[in-house]
Amino acid sequence: MISQNPNRAVIYWLFSGCTLIYIMVIVGCITRLTHSGLSITDWNFMGSMPPFSEEDWLERFIKYQQSPEFIKVNYSMQMPEFKHIFFWEYTHRMIGRVMMYVFAIGLIILLIRKKISKQMLSSLILLFFMGAMQAVIGWWMVYSGLQQKPAVSHFRLAIHLMSAFTLFAFTFWFALKLLNPKEDVQENNGHKLKWWSLTFFVVLIIQIVYGAFTAGYVEGDAAKIRPGKIFNTWPKMGDEWMPEQVTMKDNFYLNFFENASGIQFMHRMLAIVVCIILCIIWFKSTKLKLGPSQYRGVTFLIYGVTIQFILGVITLVYHVPVVLGVLHQTGAFFLFATTVYLLFHTFKRNK
Repeated sequence: MISQNPNRAVIYWLFSGCTLIYIMVIVGCITRLTHSGLSITDWNFMGSMPPFSEEDWLERFIKYQQSPEFIKVNYSMQMPEFKHIFFWEYTHRMIGRVMMYVFAIGLIILLIRKKISKQMLSSLILLFFMGAMQAVIGWWMVYSGLQQKPAVSHFRLAIHLMSAFTLFAFTFWFALKLLNPKEDVQENNGHKLKWWSLTFFVVLIIQIVYGAFTAGYVEGDAAKIRPGKIFNTWPKMGDEWMPEQVTMKDNFYLNFFENASGIQFMHRMLAIVVCIILCIIWFKSTKLKLGPSQYRGVTFLIYGVTIQFILGVITLVYHVPVVLGVLHQTGAFFLFATTVYLLFHTFKRNK
């Protein structure tokens, strides 16, 4: 129970950070799906006030009108449309800064109240550094779309997303460690699942990376293409299981990292691999005596993968509407968190 844990103040603080990271990821997903990410053309580490007056809005709009996205794509955009995309990008940035303040001010308060032990300090310093780097990586991603080509690199988009997931994993793991100083007293052999759980985690990370690639823009023959906006059929890609567009480039790297069709094909295939590994984990878990936490992790994983697979198919078929895209991103986040939870309780042996 958290209420009886001597580190409960630190645990609550860490879980608050986990919640903010989740909100930041989801608002980031909305920002991507509404094409809002390039609406603010400058960056201030400490943030800036939002525009209130018409003069402020006009100043922001004039800056945006000088960007490649407006010149080449949104040249007919009017102020009401600009306010809409500005809102999501500004909200995304502000959530990141609120997260920074929560971590920084919370750390100071906990230090003053002597709730932080010496053993925690190195981990917390690393945590704060990772949070700061997330903001820097975010601007590095946006900057790539403010140059000649009005679209962010899908590689930078994936790095930005995975840096947020990594920050969450580190924060969540640290909270679990404080919440579970000792594993369940009940003897179990659930640790035998640890290598399959780790395999699932690695494949899931690769799948999430390809999900980011699918949401980004990839260079096509005539223009940049979003892999999620092509071949919106399932289970086949159009009329074929593997259309010729998947292998139309010269080598493996180009086909599966810089080819929209190849990226979507990989995202589809990795979803099947995830399901196969999950079935192995489920089958093995039925033969083992699991502790309550391990059983809970496997159960949530089964439900999570099932829902996420269905959401992925529906999102694809309906051409990635914002609501379904956000739900699919939420599903990925839930699966990632559940896998971290399962890994913690399979790798942590009884003491």
